[in-house]
Amino acid sequence: MDQKSWEKDAKKHAPGQGEGPGPRAAPLARIIDAALMRAGGWLPFDRFMALALYAPGLGYYAGGRRKFGAMPASGSDFVTAPELTPLFGRTLAVQVVEALDKTGTDEVWEFGAGSGALALQLLDALGEKVARYRIVDLSGSLRARQREALARHGAKVEWLDALPETMRGVVVGNEVLDAMPVRLLARVGGHWFERGVVAVSGGDGWAWADRPTECRPPVEIEGGHDYLTEIHPQAEAFVATLASRLERGAAFFIDYGFPEAEYYHPQRHMGTVMCHRAHQADGDPLADVGEKDITAHVNFTGIALAAQEAGLSVLGYCTQARFLLNCGLLSKEEHPSPAQRAHMGFLIHEHEMGELFKVIGLAAGEPWEAVGFGEGDRTHTL
Repeated sequence: MDQKSWEKDAKKHAPGQGEGPGPRAAPLARIIDAALMRAGGWLPFDRFMALALYAPGLGYYAGGRRKFGAMPASGSDFVTAPELTPLFGRTLAVQVVEALDKTGTDEVWEFGAGSGALALQLLDALGEKVARYRIVDLSGSLRARQREALARHGAKVEWLDALPETMRGVVVGNEVLDAMPVRLLARVGGHWFERGVVAVSGGDGWAWADRPTECRPPVEIEGGHDYLTEIHPQAEAFVATLASRLERGAAFFIDYGFPEAEYYHPQRHMGTVMCHRAHQADGDPLADVGEKDITAHVNFTGIALAAQEAGLSVLGYCTQARFLLNCGLLSKEEHPSPAQRAHMGFLIHEHEMGELFKVIGLAAGEPWEAVGFGEGDRTHTL
């Protein structure tokens, strides 16, 4: 399902029931229940997730909740690297400058720009290197925050609702792939099912329900134990569409995830879907719908294959820590303060964002040895 389709429809393996929707979520609940009725009473999870996150004016990302911030006291739900420290954007800019030069372009495209923090950092660092900064974001409330944050760069910034037919430039996406709806597959008693959502009788929330399916994970899951996982047709379709329209340029996506062999490891039997609210995580996407984020880890092998099949080259794939170090993170502050040292550590330490978060680079046109993947490239693991 593409972005326009999202707009149109304004525990473990045992099926469970989420809590009933709160007062603020009641209109969203009615939209979901109407979608359930049209679908015959069973909704695949990717459809449910799309409505929960993107239903116009009501979904989590379409509403006015603050979302991004360093501390719960701000009313935020989670922190991203650009919100944590401007060193992230200033360091990423090193790779973006190189990509602009190598591809002979002067435009930057950002998907899911959040509060506008990364855009501001990149615009400040890139200066005259970038003639136009285009943001593709479905959230009206976030656009308002972005306009405020980017006011001094207003002449360069443009907002779009969807991809144009052709693009040139460097694309960036920080924590955008993980927010694309996923389908759930469950192996129960040796048989594969697709896990979807049904309404609880009496209209008090939703519950899980499985249906037999011919769909399978992209690799065989060893063993006969029960197993829950995700597949990512929407993220892969997004990358393929981007590839078909990017005439010249490059793309860099930063997100948490794994290559295929790790993603579908036999021991990863509970899936990766997770919710975030007030800087707390939980595993029940059927509760408090519209009031919290729903995410899934990224299968970077699927992203790389979708890109290659659509004509892009893979420039590299590595951990966020290695990418930022390659781009000179430690040299961005000659005499860092204790707080700056702590923020750097959060970006690169293995037990924080350094190992779990990965960066993948893609190129339209002739590839080159990109600075961000100079050491520690893990493309061979995809």
